[in-house]
Amino acid sequence: MKFTLSPISRVRGMADLTHLRLERPSEGVVLLTLDNPDMRNAMSDEMTSSWERAIDEIALDPTVRAVVVTGEGSAFCSGGNTSWIAGEPDATVDHLRDRMLPFYRRWLSIRRLEVPTIAAVNGHAIGAGLCVAMACDIRYAAAGAKLGVPFTKLGMHAGMTATYLLPNIVGPAHARDLLLTGRIVDADEALRLGLVSRVMEPASFLDEVLATAAEVAATAPIPTKLTKIALRDGGHADFESAIQWEALAQPITMATEDLQEGIAAAREKRAPVFHGR
Repeated sequence: MKFTLSPISRVRGMADLTHLRLERPSEGVVLLTLDNPDMRNAMSDEMTSSWERAIDEIALDPTVRAVVVTGEGSAFCSGGNTSWIAGEPDATVDHLRDRMLPFYRRWLSIRRLEVPTIAAVNGHAIGAGLCVAMACDIRYAAAGAKLGVPFTKLGMHAGMTATYLLPNIVGPAHARDLLLTGRIVDADEALRLGLVSRVMEPASFLDEVLATAAEVAATAPIPTKLTKIALRDGGHADFESAIQWEALAQPITMATEDLQEGIAAAREKRAPVFHGR
C-alpha cells in the first residue's frame, strides 16, 4: 500500500516548522519526519523547538489516533548536536544541567501523548536519537539500520533517560552491555535483543510502518488508550495490580458504544468503525 503524504493544514504554525515535517498520510495517522539530512538529523535548536510545538499540537488534536516518527535521508537521528555539546568547555555543572534538563523534557514529551507512537528507524539511531525511538511505544527498523548509545565513547555519561529506557526495553543485562561498551548494533541484532519489534526491507519500509499505524488508528481509541497506560514503564508492579486494573479498565470499555460496534462488526464480518465513545 502506498501512502500520499499531505501536510496537516489545520495545525497552527505548521509552516513555521524547521528541520521537521508533520504530515497526515491516512485518517487518524500523523507522520513526524526529522528533516535535517545534511546533519544526519542531529537535534538542532530549530528542530527541538519545532518538535515541542508539534507534540503540543498533536496532543490537542482529538482526531489523531497514531503517530509515526522517522528520519529524512539515511539516518533516523544521529543524536544531539556535538558542536554545542562540546561548545562550552568552561561552563559550570549547574549551567549545563539547567540546559540539559529542558532539552531532555522537550524531546521526551512524546511520552505524554495518549495515542500509540511508532518509531520507524529508517537508518542510524544513535545516542539521544535512539532515546527518542525508545520513548515511543513501538520500534520498527529498516534492514541496515544501526542503533546504539555510545555516550561513554564520547567521554560523557548517558543522557535523555537512556539508563531508564534501555533496561526497561531490553532488560538489565543487555542494557549494561550496550551502555558500558558503547557498541553499535545492526537491525538484526536489535531485533534479537528486543530493541525493535520488526525488521523490514528499506524499499517498502515506511509504507509498511504507515500501514501498521493505520491499523492501530482503526482500533477503538478508549481501550487503546487504557492499554497504553497499563503497559507504561514496564507495566503493573505485580500480579494483583494487574487484576485490579483490568477489573476496572475492561468494564469501562464494556460500557462504550464502540464495544457494541465491535461486536456487531465481528458478527456481520465487516470492519468496525469506532468513534471513541
